[in-house]
Amino acid sequence: MRIKKIKLINFRNYKNQTIDLNDGLNVLVGENAQGKTNLIEAIYFSCIGKSPRTKKENELINWQAENAKIEIELEKKEGSKLIEVFLNKKGKKNIKINGINILRIGELIGTLNCVFFAPDELKLVKDSPQDRRRFMDIDLSQLSKNYFYLINTYNKILAERNKLLKDTKSFDTLKQTIYIWDKQLADVGSKIIIRRIRFLNALKVYANKTHQELTSNKENLELFYEGIVEKTTEEIKQKLLKEYEINLEKDFRLGFTNIGPHRDDISILTNGIDVKSFGSQGQQRTVALSLKLAELEIFASERGEYPILLLDDVLSELDDERKNKLLNKTKTVQTLITTTNFNYKQKANILKVKEGTITSQKE
Repeated sequence: MRIKKIKLINFRNYKNQTIDLNDGLNVLVGENAQGKTNLIEAIYFSCIGKSPRTKKENELINWQAENAKIEIELEKKEGSKLIEVFLNKKGKKNIKINGINILRIGELIGTLNCVFFAPDELKLVKDSPQDRRRFMDIDLSQLSKNYFYLINTYNKILAERNKLLKDTKSFDTLKQTIYIWDKQLADVGSKIIIRRIRFLNALKVYANKTHQELTSNKENLELFYEGIVEKTTEEIKQKLLKEYEINLEKDFRLGFTNIGPHRDDISILTNGIDVKSFGSQGQQRTVALSLKLAELEIFASERGEYPILLLDDVLSELDDERKNKLLNKTKTVQTLITTTNFNYKQKANILKVKEGTITSQKE
């Protein structure tokens, strides 16, 4: 998979910019606040239909304009794709794939696959379980549209169950009606959990191999799913139903559902030590990088081609050894890196960014 060309019209600080990309390493070089990250953001938005930086899509539109457009020409093993994203300040969003309007974001997911890594991604290791669940859900959604719809369905059922917990005044009345939502929630939730477990089991093999390379074989990385872990979907479903029953009084008292995939987490250990609680910032950063590079291998294994690797200001956060190992990976994956300077021997397409204008070093 490779992006051949990107065109931005009134996106952030880009008025009208077209960029051709090389197959391998593409480096966006420039001072801060010139637009390097904006280009990365446009690609990520075209990947999952959301910005990694803001929930307010009108912020993506140049302040002097009413509309913005992202256009990406993509080459995949099954052929060429054209993704067009249209935004306007009234909040309307329109997306086309090969000239055909899509009706749901789920139709976009998986068209362009990407792995995104920025300094903020360190929260994947050290912050809340929500960040680690989001990490799994974004990858699984890119790998399977069905998973994306499962998550959406689960959230709708969960909202209805939580509403019932809040609105019902009598516990006895609640017991007579809650089972309707319990059955639906357990059915969809068990399918989500089994897929997460399988994903994590595959990911941890690649992640540990990468982590050993990054630490010169000094550290072993282990990942475990924290939640209901059974061998089959049916076993998980029955366990969920039992847990809903056991925790019903607590749920009723608090007004929300305390059990299920929306509460699960990932345990991350290096040499048996919990990195989230006891790892140094350097260890946490290396683990995050190991996970991101492992994502590449998961996509290659599942989809038969590598995704696009987006690295936003990551080089400044790594020591020289880890920088070189990361850059070596870009020989097989189309990569975009943002940085204020680039003084490495790797062959690269150098793109200079200044005030929303990108020029090739060759020009």
